[in-house]
Amino acid sequence: MKQIIQDLKQGNTILEEVPAPQVKSGQVLIKTSRTLVSLGTERMLVEFGKANFIAKARQQPDKVKQVLDKMKTDGVMPTLEAVFNKLNQPLPLGYCNVGTVVAVGKGVSEFQVGDRVASNGNHAEFVSVPKNLVAKVPENVSDEEAAFTVIGAIGLQGIRLINPTFGETIVVTGLGLIGLVTCQLLQANGCKVIGLDFDQQKVDLAKAKGVTAINPGAGTDPVKFVQEQTNGVGADGVIITASSKSNEIIHQAAEMSRKKGRIVLVGVIGLDIQRSDFFEKELSFQVSCSYGPGRYDDDYEQKGMDYPIGYVRWTEKRNFEAILQALSLKQLDVQPLITERVKLENFEEIYGDMRKQGSIASILEFPEDSVQNSKVQVSERTFKASEGIFGIIGAGNFTSSTIIPGMNAADANLKYIASAGGLSAKTLAKKGDVAYASSDYKEMLSDEQVDMVMITTRHNLHASMAKEALEAGKHVFVEKPLCLSIEELEEISTLAEEKNKMVVVGFNRRFSPLAVKMKSLLGEGPKNIVATMNAGFIPGDVWIHDLEVGGGRIIGEACHYIDLCTYLAGSKVVSVCMNALGTDPEENTDNASILLKYENGTNAVINYFANGSKSYSKERIEAYSQERTLVLDNWRSLKAYGVKGFSGMKTKQDKGHKKQFELLVNSLKKGGKAIVPFEETYNTTLASFAAIESLKQGKWIGLNEMNAPKKLEAEEVVMN
Repeated sequence: MKQIIQDLKQGNTILEEVPAPQVKSGQVLIKTSRTLVSLGTERMLVEFGKANFIAKARQQPDKVKQVLDKMKTDGVMPTLEAVFNKLNQPLPLGYCNVGTVVAVGKGVSEFQVGDRVASNGNHAEFVSVPKNLVAKVPENVSDEEAAFTVIGAIGLQGIRLINPTFGETIVVTGLGLIGLVTCQLLQANGCKVIGLDFDQQKVDLAKAKGVTAINPGAGTDPVKFVQEQTNGVGADGVIITASSKSNEIIHQAAEMSRKKGRIVLVGVIGLDIQRSDFFEKELSFQVSCSYGPGRYDDDYEQKGMDYPIGYVRWTEKRNFEAILQALSLKQLDVQPLITERVKLENFEEIYGDMRKQGSIASILEFPEDSVQNSKVQVSERTFKASEGIFGIIGAGNFTSSTIIPGMNAADANLKYIASAGGLSAKTLAKKGDVAYASSDYKEMLSDEQVDMVMITTRHNLHASMAKEALEAGKHVFVEKPLCLSIEELEEISTLAEEKNKMVVVGFNRRFSPLAVKMKSLLGEGPKNIVATMNAGFIPGDVWIHDLEVGGGRIIGEACHYIDLCTYLAGSKVVSVCMNALGTDPEENTDNASILLKYENGTNAVINYFANGSKSYSKERIEAYSQERTLVLDNWRSLKAYGVKGFSGMKTKQDKGHKKQFELLVNSLKKGGKAIVPFEETYNTTLASFAAIESLKQGKWIGLNEMNAPKKLEAEEVVMN
């Protein structure tokens, strides 16, 4: 299928051939017929993409600060690589989509194949959209009209916040697409509407709909005009739908408001507010959030959990439905706002000049014979049996920044990369010289040439995909964690043994040259290990904190250090105790100390903290043994105390990914021999579960209390 994307690095707007997305649980798959180009929002994104690096930085000062902080901890080059990697990821454009449902995901009952719907899907021939962001289109509403649903909901949410009553005077500042729609909706609410814009054509359009509109550029003072129109009282409310960096707009809104008036911001303007403007009249000011309640709430949007109508009458979906009803009842007329209709293949007629005079609303028309292809060939690479051929499931930031470069450096044979949406898979396939981009990972499972499947998705998918790959007779590499429950761990362990296949987890720290050197210097016998992860704060709404999706940061991230301590100890964990910060810590804590007792007497303390300074080293390991002390700092340096003939070594920041991938690729080409005994991976995973159980029970937990570790023999151990 074809999709319009914005290249943020080069600044080009592209019609890209990508795999059609797969319908997800809780979503519907839509074949697009029309989309509306939001000239204001999309122009901002396109112009941001075309700006040079310095200009991009100036537009995002908060991001610049994050970059500077990252440089302090990770170094200049790794930080710049991360920044450029982010810019290399294309941005899908569009959020006003109309089409026909062609597939329904699990858990969706309110839609059926064949339904005509409006959604916030992108400019793509097929889109998979969560059910709470989709609404059915009435029979008497055309696809063109329905394409205004999302834009209309943005204006409607601003109106709901300003809460107008019949007969009130409301000013709309900015008569662009959203502003003109907002004016009509206010009129339907029984309001007198005054419109302000510097574009005379838009002013004339508003007047044609009965709006009292003026162009301040023609010499009329907007504040005095509003005062005259309200007999000196002032406007009951002001809705700002303009886009400008000027602070004058908010100042004028305050001046033209009556005492205790309301101001709602829907657009983007300068917000250097003068206290006196608001103090004297006791004005209220509120910023409207997109389409309405539920926006940016994963529980509502992604998980489909609706808000009770008795408590939240108007959600974003209900706002969509209200706009469609207004279109059906002819309370909202959008046909006069359409200034051009363009075939999808001629998209450059719109995006070539998004500032051309007279443009208000542009409609993209999609072909009726769109092809729902799940696989796109990206390169002409061919493969032979027994070469060690890989397929990758997941095309996120980690895959882009670490997996693809590492596998390319290891000269891996990459045949597939799959992502549910398709676009990210196509982007990384081009970057990594991968033969095929796909939206259906099952294609690589059924391909007999593929020897190993690499899973880099969100954590809740690791176990199920690993089991599917093993069932299909593939070796498996899974980014940490291996799974999120003991039951899943047992199932994977049993399958790996039955199928005689290698299962490798992305515990890369043990492969770092500094860790390898540290282990060799420590020698045999029990040790004391103190490992600190200054992990940094992550907001509570990020998916990794969700125990069902990410498993929490202890299982999801601290497992790295359990494996590292196991490697340095040369033994297996037998018991665990975890204490977390606070008087009543929760299961998904990210501030904790984990105490590990090993079979050979080694003690290890893992401090996983999220409340430290980002300017301090992110990772630090200290090991004590036989009157020797070794300190590994942030994977850049290793210092030794009491070690004859060795004081230390330095290297570029190396967490061991490269070496792990080299061993993985070489092992696969030699028939798939284990690079780490699976019993160590099993033991590490079980220990991370035991840490959480210890927190809940408030006592030491022996691993035999969880489930006795398996005794699996590795065919060959390349590195132990």
